[in-house]
Amino acid sequence: MDFLNGAGLLAVCEQYGCTISQAMLMRETEHMGGLREEIFDKLHGSYEIMKQAVKKSLTEQLTSMGGLIGGEAKKLQAHHLNCKSVCGQITAKAITYAMGVLEVNASMGLIVAAPTAGSSGVIPGVFLAIQEEYGLPDEQMVDALLNAGAVGYLFTRNATVAGAEGGCQAEVGTASAMAASAVTQLLGGSPEQCLSAAAMAISNLLGLVCDPVAGLVESPCQTRNAIGASNALISAEISLSGIRNLIPFDEMVEAMYRVGRSLPFELRETALGGCAGTATGCKLCKKIFNT
Repeated sequence: MDFLNGAGLLAVCEQYGCTISQAMLMRETEHMGGLREEIFDKLHGSYEIMKQAVKKSLTEQLTSMGGLIGGEAKKLQAHHLNCKSVCGQITAKAITYAMGVLEVNASMGLIVAAPTAGSSGVIPGVFLAIQEEYGLPDEQMVDALLNAGAVGYLFTRNATVAGAEGGCQAEVGTASAMAASAVTQLLGGSPEQCLSAAAMAISNLLGLVCDPVAGLVESPCQTRNAIGASNALISAEISLSGIRNLIPFDEMVEAMYRVGRSLPFELRETALGGCAGTATGCKLCKKIFNT
């Protein structure tokens, strides 16, 4: 059993009366030859790494390799604990945790690249915030990782998750789509609603360029992970209300890939355009590399 696109995934869910997570588990056990217990052991390990990365960003003083970021997660946490949050508790937590994981990544700490290191904050940010606010057990969160994995698999199979190939829409956009689908399932959404949320998430970030200052995965990558996390929550909320994304999931994946291939090379992780190409971006680059 396998599924090659979103339509195929929904057909499997309908045929077996299962969730996207269960369809992904069937694929992994049948197509890849893995044992169910081994798969869940690996997922639990990945989720623990995600939780530890968030914890590390909130309890340790981190310094990124380029010195462009560090300490932002602590500031955000202090703000939403001590002041009136603009975003509300779930979103405030999600963006705090997402930015924290990017600090860990930029300081060479251990993270889970889901789907890439540059977008590694989105899924932990969303998952931990939802788990804390709704009191969900680890087993349910790990099951939701299978849902996110199915969506990520479809992006890698039919498009790309590389910023150098498709811009930041391919990295943060895919991570946001994975998280949106998983949250939709966690809160009772159907497989159709999950993929609608994923399609919406990618459409909201369509065209996002990849322009890391000094070529380092620090800025604007960190705040874009926060955007990806909040976008996932927004997309899940809209989909769970019964509103469907106008463009189907598979067409959005194709559109994202076409847009990515159309981006000029200066806006695809070369650090030559966008934020990296600004006067301040160039000044910071010279300062970091003494050029």
